[in-house]
Amino acid sequence: MRKYISVLYVLLVVLLLCACGNSQQKNIKSPSDLSGAHIGVQLGTTSDVRLSKLEKNNQQTKVERYTKCADAIQALLQGKIDCVVDDEQPARAFVRKNENLEVLPQSFSHDAYAFCVSKNRMVLKQRIDEALVKLKNSGLLDTIIHRHIYDNIPVAYQKRDIGRPNGHLIVSTNATFPPYEYYDDGVIVGIDIDVMQAIADILGMSIEFEDVNFDAVITSVQTGKADVGAAGLTVTPDRLKNVLFSSPYTSCRQVIVVKNNETTVGSMSFMDKFNMDFLVEHRYLYLLHGLGNTILITVFAIIISLILGSLIAIVRTSHDRNGNMKFLNTLCRVYLTIVRGTPTMVQLLIIYYVIFASADVSKVVVAIVAFGLNSAAYLAEVIRSGIMSIDRGQMEAGRSLGMSYAQTMRFVILPQAYKNVLPAIGNELITLLKETSISGYIGLVDLTKGSDIIRSITYDAMLPLGVVALIYLVLVMSLEAGVSRIEKKLRKNERS
Repeated sequence: MRKYISVLYVLLVVLLLCACGNSQQKNIKSPSDLSGAHIGVQLGTTSDVRLSKLEKNNQQTKVERYTKCADAIQALLQGKIDCVVDDEQPARAFVRKNENLEVLPQSFSHDAYAFCVSKNRMVLKQRIDEALVKLKNSGLLDTIIHRHIYDNIPVAYQKRDIGRPNGHLIVSTNATFPPYEYYDDGVIVGIDIDVMQAIADILGMSIEFEDVNFDAVITSVQTGKADVGAAGLTVTPDRLKNVLFSSPYTSCRQVIVVKNNETTVGSMSFMDKFNMDFLVEHRYLYLLHGLGNTILITVFAIIISLILGSLIAIVRTSHDRNGNMKFLNTLCRVYLTIVRGTPTMVQLLIIYYVIFASADVSKVVVAIVAFGLNSAAYLAEVIRSGIMSIDRGQMEAGRSLGMSYAQTMRFVILPQAYKNVLPAIGNELITLLKETSISGYIGLVDLTKGSDIIRSITYDAMLPLGVVALIYLVLVMSLEAGVSRIEKKLRKNERS
């Protein structure tokens, strides 16, 4: 007994040490100290590219890549990394909200920002360049940038009341990058947003902004899901291979953010954090909107998966027992192999960026189709096992009563099969509900994406993630209760 207690004690100590993270942070004072450091960057940025080279040349250097720079800042505050390398203005926005952070005076690198368009949209690129020249010559471009950076004005440019006969622009952005693009009172605002609105006014076009992950901005433009990418993009040789860039509209520099251990910051109370995360600017609406999309996607995906899964199960069972439907069975096997052998997230991205690349389809519909098709592959095998568990005499009895094969399957076999595998079906539906949390990868605001937006504004991880986890728990428990209730009703006719 003591031996097992000792083993458990050692495991507990190891877990605690892992949870503590990097307790001895390296003291970063300048870019020359980055060698051998534990560095946080946003995935796909030029900082990521440059530091990846340093990581390859120095095995002691470790680069942690985050989908949002706000997550890297959170890791820095928790002592998990030594520093964060980011563009200057977003870095200073982080520092303004976190007094125990500071920006080092020396630059890591210098770049310029530009907008990107697809390689087959040269005319659009030229029109954007012409509009930028007009904005620069009039001084309006400098005014917009100055008002955002120095006056902290969320909307520095007022949309003109003009006709827009020249079409519609869809602009892909990543609203976690203040002051260039971020959320303010539920609306995407920032320098890039104002500049693109001014360009649209000059071109006589209407405009729409879509918030996606940073590493999906250029992909959205390449696949035609967006006309323009505006997300603090710098021009690099690799990016030039895939898209066209406008002329630069502003310059920037990458800086290093570190913890200022000499600063003492008073901790906020729970109610203050709750107010900041959910009540200020009605930020709880992000979660409510996301919850609505999550429930909508889950309900319709469940319907698709149950119908398609049942049809596949019937085809597979018929072939296994009678050798019928060989061609359909082969198609079903290929479908099951592909869907069960590839990650759900990859399937979602393929359906959105490849299959529906040229189609103007709602992201909610794309998510419903993706999750429905994925879940159907797993439910098909669950339902097939239920059908196979039913004695063959049941089918023969139904046919002898004059029922067709389809009628016997519908009224005799399937109800019993569903009853036998209902717990397994319930487990798959719960998995489906939780898998919808990856919908944010195509820019859809689901429940998890709603919490990401709040975290990108407040830089607080605990409450937004905790509330989202609680909501998912309630949804799962409700689904479990519903399945349990159905199971009890189906078993009422069984003899004790």
